[in-house]
Order: sequence, then C-alpha cells, then structure tokens
Amino acid sequence: MILEARGLTVRYPGASRVALDQVTLGVGAGELVALVGPNGCGKTTLMRALLGILPAETGETFIDGRAPAAWKRGDLARFLGVVAQREEIWVPLTVEETVMLGRYPRLGALAPITAEDRAEVRRALERCDVWELRDRLVETLSGGEWQRVRVARALAQQPRALVLDEPATALDIRHEMEVMELVATLVKDGLACLLITHHLNLAARYAHRMALLDKGRLIASGTPATVMRAETLSQVFGWPVEVQDWNGAPQLIPLRSPDP
Repeated sequence: MILEARGLTVRYPGASRVALDQVTLGVGAGELVALVGPNGCGKTTLMRALLGILPAETGETFIDGRAPAAWKRGDLARFLGVVAQREEIWVPLTVEETVMLGRYPRLGALAPITAEDRAEVRRALERCDVWELRDRLVETLSGGEWQRVRVARALAQQPRALVLDEPATALDIRHEMEVMELVATLVKDGLACLLITHHLNLAARYAHRMALLDKGRLIASGTPATVMRAETLSQVFGWPVEVQDWNGAPQLIPLRSPDP
C-alpha cells in the first residue's frame, strides 16, 4: 500500500469524543480511492492523520510502508502531492511562479531552475487548463481558477501519490470533469490517489473503491456499488435518497422531502 491507516483513532485536545474511531483504509499504486461522508464526519482529519500532521491516539499510518515521521521532508515532498481544502494567499506570485513551487523539492539548495523544470511546469499548467493564465497574479483569480492552479502545482512535483481534498470545489462542470479525467489518467499510469469529496456521483464514476465515514467511523468500504446503497446513504446523510445505475455506475438522487 502507498497510503495506509491501520486501526486509526484520533482525538482532538479537550474533545469528549474521538474524531476518528478505529479507521482502517489503504490506497495502492494505480488506485483511486474516494473518501466520502457528511460534513464533519472526519474526512479531512483522516487525511491529516495519514500525513502525520495529527497524532494518533491509537493505530498507525504509513506512507509507502514507512511512518510519516520516518520521512525526510524533501523526500516526502517529492513522493507525495497534496491539495488541501483551504489555502491562503500570502505572497503576490504569478500563476507560473506558484506552480514552479512544486518543482523545488526536486531542486538542490540554491539550484537554478532548469529547462526541464520549466517544461514540467508548462505541462502541468496546460493539463489543468491554466497556461493562458500564467502571467496573472494568483490573487486576481476566481475560486475555480485558483483551484486548478493548486492542482497544477501538485502535478509539477511529479509525485507517486496524490491526496486531493475537495479538488472540484468552485469548478464549473467542464473543469470539474477535466480534473477528474486528469486524475483518472494519472492513476491509470500508476499514481496512487486519495480523493476526499462531497461529490458522491463523481466519486462513484471514477473511483475504484469508496470509503464512507460517519461520525468518525468507517461505515462502508468497497466498490462504488457496495457503498452506494440507498438505505445506508439515507441514514448517514439524514435525507431520503434513491440510487440508480447510470452507464455502469451507481448514481445518487436526493428525493424531495416527504413533509409538505
């Protein structure tokens, strides 16, 4: 497994209940695993614990067979690309300069930017449809444009594993689908990807496996057909739903409230 949690329990300081309760999950090379669940169920907490940012009360996490603390920061930055759910803009950089930051784990101390670095940055910009924005300051971008720039920066690292926390946020339909198609292509080429998303239907169309969290517990895990069951989803999300097959993928349909 490239990313793995074994019996992971996490509790925030001062909290009366755990944020994660004995969660076991793995992501292999060439596999897209979608982590889904309602707001506050523990999805981002699990991501942070997997990366070693949050300490575990019990259980273990591994990145390519090693505990996160066993990695040197530079090695980990070359191995793993992360697009977090939120990120503040602190420095006035252009789009191209921002994506170039993804190359620095592969540069030595004070090493100059090479033609290869520039080529990889251009490739990442083009794949995320932001090449034409390369000279724009990031602070002038729309939410969707900024999101695609952040994905491009992660791709510029040329990682072996990718963690995406709500990558389709603020994207229109075209760019939402383009990001998912790009991720699917990368996974087909051998990348391991953990996708955290509220878009259950997109997850069901692209993921090899889905993992459903609720109140910090893993409720269901397996193929999309295994996880996307109307009774389970209605209970977890607190809303009546139906699930229908569309082109071989289960798709969720929220129902109107039964109350007048």
